[in-house]
Amino acid sequence: MQIDGQCHCGRVSYQAEIDPERASICHCTDCQALTGSPYRVTVICSGGQIRMTGKPPKTYAKAGDNGRTRVQHFCADCGSPLFTSGEGDASDDWGIRWGSIRQRDKLKPRRQIWCRSAAPWINELAKLPGQPTE
Repeated sequence: MQIDGQCHCGRVSYQAEIDPERASICHCTDCQALTGSPYRVTVICSGGQIRMTGKPPKTYAKAGDNGRTRVQHFCADCGSPLFTSGEGDASDDWGIRWGSIRQRDKLKPRRQIWCRSAAPWINELAKLPGQPTE
């Protein structure tokens, strides 16, 4: 599937070819801290499938609980998270952050990882009252 997206301010944009079956939710504590949310949705692909334009993203690297270092790519101006990538043998293992994808309404997560860190109330969201706008 061909997708495109950008950061919130539009200074970093991209196009990519992805497999929609590779959309997943991560509940790890790093994703929670990096997003300020209970989980993060990402679509995994090869770095060679992504074509960036505009300003290059800023990066930040950190070793996760599994011992693997992940590089976070985000807009240096607005801070929007855009990608994650690996290092060394996993350097071509990229993830595109769901919130930056224009076609995100067509990308339903197919799996969840790090569920042991999931917020205890996460499965109760459908029971909350909701309204279309505020």
